[in-house]
Amino acid sequence: MLKETGFVAYLVGGCVRDLLLGREPKDFDVVTDARPEEVRKLFRNARLIGRRFRLAHVRFGREIIEVATFRAIPREADAREGRTAEGRILQDNVFGTQEEDALRRDFTVNALYYDVRDFSVVDYVNGVQDLKQGVLRVIGDPETRYREDPVRLLRAVRFAAKLGFKIEPASAAPIRELGYLLLDVPPARMFEELIKLFHGGYGLETYELLRTYDLFKYIFPLTEEALSAEEQGYPLTLVPRALANTDARVQQGKPVTPAFLFAAMLWEPVRRQLESRTAHGHKRYVAFQLAANDVLAAQAQRVALPRRFSVMARDIWALQSRFERRSGKQALRFLEHRRFRAAYDFLLLRVEAGEERPELGEWWTQIQEVDEAGRRAMINQLAPAHKRKRRRRQKSQP
Repeated sequence: MLKETGFVAYLVGGCVRDLLLGREPKDFDVVTDARPEEVRKLFRNARLIGRRFRLAHVRFGREIIEVATFRAIPREADAREGRTAEGRILQDNVFGTQEEDALRRDFTVNALYYDVRDFSVVDYVNGVQDLKQGVLRVIGDPETRYREDPVRLLRAVRFAAKLGFKIEPASAAPIRELGYLLLDVPPARMFEELIKLFHGGYGLETYELLRTYDLFKYIFPLTEEALSAEEQGYPLTLVPRALANTDARVQQGKPVTPAFLFAAMLWEPVRRQLESRTAHGHKRYVAFQLAANDVLAAQAQRVALPRRFSVMARDIWALQSRFERRSGKQALRFLEHRRFRAAYDFLLLRVEAGEERPELGEWWTQIQEVDEAGRRAMINQLAPAHKRKRRRRQKSQP
């Protein structure tokens, strides 16, 4: 409809990149010379979003097509007014030409335009060549572009992990020293970026690159501190194992939840605080509540975790102690708990990481596979044999 009414329109960004790589695009973005208000007039099912940069979301059934207007390179006066002292862009509603729009995009491989009319690719920044060579290159001066939007630091790592590309040396050089800029990114936006980082099916590779470039500590500071230590001479492996399992589920089309991700990421800080508080005389239940509160509150300063996920993460942690209680009806009731499956999956992670006894995980796996009679037999097998004391018969009084 945009072209039919005289506007220019192209597919752009990740969908074009993925099509050229032979991958199935996750979504489709459109760029046009039509202004956001004009797009809204053309499409009744469109709504305008964004404060820093206005664009339109056009709904087609369950799909949402993002439609943006060509952006211009800001004039010096506009740039000064719309930036922080660190160089971060606050206002970006300056529209321009297609070539200017290409130069405003983050990486060359994301600045390719596809014309559906003649199936041609428009490339102003040698993005096709970088795509063929497997190189991720920032458009323009890397330090300036990272300062404009610090989230680009995370995007560089995410795309490198997702595509299996190498970050071009000049684009990689400032990443470590500019990581502190992530501290100014709003926690709500960090949560959105975190889901893209770790729920895309390549979370383990992303995690390794984040630590390589010294960015992980700005996302999960308490976790980074805990991971720097070793347990009995061995590195802690629960986090990478959790990410590998999450990647496998994503690739198999199975559901994943941020609650499990945060439970795994923050488990070690919670466990350490729990042990410290119990050593200082707190009852275990009270110590756990205090530890969970402190860790979640500290993490919320960096990443805003919606309450429904933080509650579930707490439940996963709290239920770990119940796996030790396998006698009587407790085990049978626990199997019916709404969080049992998530807590059980977490228990298996702890077993894999060497934190919990393998036989405990095996017992809870087996009890799910047998029938009711089998379950009762397993529980009875654990019960100690109590010898009945014979009651002495009292002599009858004469």
